This record gives sequence, C-alpha cells and structure tokens, in this order.
Amino acid sequence: MLKTFTPLLALALVACSQDAPAPVETGSDTVAPAVSEVAKASEPMSSDLLAEALLLQDEAAQARYVYRHPSETLEFFGIKPGMTVVEALPGGGWYSKILLPYLGKNGKLVGADYALDMFPKFGFFSEERLEKKRTWIADWTAEANGWRNDDSAEVSAFVFGSMPEANSGQADAVLFIRALHNLSRFENDGAYLTAAIKDAYDALKPGGIVGVVQHQAPSTMSKEWASGSKGYLHRDRLIAQLEQGGFEFVGASDINANPLDIPGEEDIVWRLPPSYASSREDQLIRAKMDAIGESNRMTLKFRKSEVSQ
Repeated sequence: MLKTFTPLLALALVACSQDAPAPVETGSDTVAPAVSEVAKASEPMSSDLLAEALLLQDEAAQARYVYRHPSETLEFFGIKPGMTVVEALPGGGWYSKILLPYLGKNGKLVGADYALDMFPKFGFFSEERLEKKRTWIADWTAEANGWRNDDSAEVSAFVFGSMPEANSGQADAVLFIRALHNLSRFENDGAYLTAAIKDAYDALKPGGIVGVVQHQAPSTMSKEWASGSKGYLHRDRLIAQLEQGGFEFVGASDINANPLDIPGEEDIVWRLPPSYASSREDQLIRAKMDAIGESNRMTLKFRKSEVSQ
C-alpha cells in the first residue's frame, strides 16, 4: 500500500481528481452557498490555488491524501479562496495548514475547540493538560499564526458553547472533520453536540455551508455502539440531528468511504491507521490494519436557510 507521496505525485493526484465525476448531491440545489465577493472573484483560480496549497504540505501530510482526499472534500463543500471558514477541532493543523494558503489573505480561518468542561469527561487528561486547555484560544492562535505567511488567511479561535457575538453571521462555512463523535459521546452529559450545532448555525451567514466528514457506523450496529465512544456515528441519526438544528441536508458523497472498514462489536476506530491503538507492538495486527486503511467516512453537506428563522 502506498505510504509516501512525492510533490509530483501529489500534483498528479490533484489533477486526476478534477477529471473525476462530480459527487452527486441530493436535496435542493437551487440555492448557491453564501460566499464573499472576493471568493466569487477568485473562483476561476480556485482549483489551481488548492493544488498549490496541497503541494505546500510536508510528505507526512501528503501521504494521507490517499485516505483523506482533501482536494475532493473541499471542492464538494464548495470552499473557495476569500471565505471565512470555521474549523472544528483543528488540533495540530492538518487541514488548517491547507486552508490557510488556500483561503488566502482575504480569507479567515477560525478554530473552534471543545468546551473546557468536556475534557475531564474523557478520563485520561492529566491535570497539566486540562490546565493548558484554559489558554487554548491564545495558544492555538499563536501556533496557527506560525503556519501563515503574508498571503495566508487571518486566524482566530473560540470554544464551542461560548462563541463570541462578533462571530455571529460571519462565516461562509463550518467544517466538522472527524470532530463530531466526542460531541455526540457526551451529549447526554452536557448537550455538547447541541451547543456546537447551534454555534455553527449562529456563526454562518444565510446560505452558509456545514461540511461533515465523520467515521460512519454500520447501520447494523446498535445506537449505543454508535454513540461516538468508539469513534463511529450513524449517518441517518447525524443528519437528523443537524436538521433538528435548523440545517437543510444538501447531499452526500462517497469520496471518503472505505468499504474495507467493517468494525466488529469490540472494535474502535483508533485501531486503524494512523493511531494503531491495538497494534502498536504487534506487527501482524498492524499489517491487517494497514490493509484496511483509514476509516470508512461519510461526507455530508448541509446549508443554513437563506431566510432567517
């Protein structure tokens, strides 16, 4: 299985992706997603700019393009230069480092982390790490500024459940990329998913887009199994939750699907690469996980109504 990409190979993959059939969307397609005038003006160059942003990433990041399909994913969500994009759980910046140069100097990237009181519920955060979370907004913003140059998007951040009023109605898109399972896992102990969906709705301009990439639970698994604790969520339930939050379901794509990922009752998503939670010391099991690849992921697109509710 391919493990590393050269920049030339990455460029070839980006070019090939633009020749692939466009993902089929379902639902209303009569309302275009809200974009800034700058984004509209730069639209003819967006594919080239995205390809350039992808080539800027290091080899470790490029090695995961075969699983994460960032070009096709961002194109499916309609992300364009000049947009204001909220990225949930940006972490070490795998997607942030692509978005910053791609959105460009007229764009804005806003990181959004989990609520501070959610982290102790995981049960494995040290007191030092929990204390560090108190300064996450300043710390992540400073780190993200280190990934920028003069042609990159501006950066800022907030925490779900306490979004500043200044962020309301400013975003063109909100991205939840592998960020919803923990919000769902603790929903019954703090309504964290509900709060995040509300923040996403409030942050967006009318017509703005929510893009979701999430580990998908087999429909045969129980609701309890697919609660998020194992990393997986049911597709239909997640769609219903976002619709309940006021969003219109626009459509789905299989660009991040992996039919080889068929988890059993005892399996967690982190058994797979890049985590290898169950096989760090067992090369035989690790080889089996490599043969599967990264998780089976649903890719869903939602829209905030053009008319204020």
